Amino acid sequence: MNPLFTIITVCRNALENLRVTVASVDSQTCRLYEHIIVDGASTDGTVKWLLDHPSPLRHIISESDKGIYDAMNKGLAMASGDYVVFLNAGDAFHASDTLQLYADAIMDNDYPGIVYGQTDVVDASRRRLGARHLKAPAVLTLRSFLDGMVVCHQAFVALRRITTGYDTRWHYSADYEWCIRCLQHSRSNISLGDAVTVDYLLEGETSRHHMRSLMERFRIMCYYYGRRRAVAAHVRFIFRKLTARKGEPRNA
Repeated sequence: MNPLFTIITVCRNALENLRVTVASVDSQTCRLYEHIIVDGASTDGTVKWLLDHPSPLRHIISESDKGIYDAMNKGLAMASGDYVVFLNAGDAFHASDTLQLYADAIMDNDYPGIVYGQTDVVDASRRRLGARHLKAPAVLTLRSFLDGMVVCHQAFVALRRITTGYDTRWHYSADYEWCIRCLQHSRSNISLGDAVTVDYLLEGETSRHHMRSLMERFRIMCYYYGRRRAVAAHVRFIFRKLTARKGEPRNA
């Protein structure tokens, strides 16, 4: 019997952050999952640590890759769960019952295409910096992503059979484009309301290359929604940024 969830974690030389992610996955009360860790041939002892802390629910691959989205594609190719969850090194489930919240929503809604929750942003010491700057909407549609990455990638749980691989031509925003494609094929999208499901570490590739990510996102938006709508959306983004609270986390 296949697991309900495949949790995919990609990492490279991030052992300290990976410990947090693994502990958060191992703590889940819902055990209907497999955890695939795709390591990019780390040299910091990651593989040894994983082998020293085995779990029958965890599978490990360690080899060089062509970047984070190539690594995610490797994990996706290995997945056997009905739903896929991407939880990168340093990111964590918000609580031990997070997977159970997702599972209950899936069972209560006849296996929807997407189930999603809210996100908190944390720093390397796991200190909460605040809620993510974009709150996940109560109703999620394909048009919602014209407003940007309205659901954090790590809080976006997708039915595996509606997914395809990440487009590795995008170096920083392939997750945004992937979510749009998932929405194109989803028959229903279920919100967990105000429930926070993910603690997002503010150290990811997109966080470090925010401007390049935004430029890629604009091009993706033009392709899926048209240039006029994309320009209008970015005018709204500028206004939103100018009126945002000082010190509010801007990424994730």
